[in-house]
Amino acid sequence: MFKFLVLIAIGFVVLALFRASQRTLGRPPSSTRENKVEDMVKCAHCGVNLPRSEAIYSGRDFFCTLEHKQLGRK
Repeated sequence: MFKFLVLIAIGFVVLALFRASQRTLGRPPSSTRENKVEDMVKCAHCGVNLPRSEAIYSGRDFFCTLEHKQLGRK
């Protein structure tokens, strides 16, 4: 009876490993995924660096918040 339970446990482990390998086959390897690199800009008021897409552009300067935009360049 004990051997039968061990065989069932081994079967579940093999099944779990098989399912895990099937899930990873559907994903592209991490080295082929496109890593998007974004330019960093510096806030003209406080000097903090942030991605260009999150910055607030005003004239020739970038700002991190609307408050810093209103306060202007330091």
